[in-house]
Amino acid sequence: MHVPGFGHALDEALLVEWVAKVGDRVERGDVVAVVETDKASTEIEAERSGRITAHSATVGTILRSGEVLYRLAED
Repeated sequence: MHVPGFGHALDEALLVEWVAKVGDRVERGDVVAVVETDKASTEIEAERSGRITAHSATVGTILRSGEVLYRLAED
């Protein structure tokens, strides 16, 4: 799954928390991570259901829109 766009010409955000860990099963709409822009904190939700197989960034990393954030296997 990819980092979403943040709107208002913001194209990057700081990863502040992983809510879902590698190995967790998530449903579409579950909060996976929390990011922070200079405007606000935003929850990133799963776009589909499955099991998280990998995180592509660590807390404290600056994320850019469109980058891979995590990997999800459908089960």
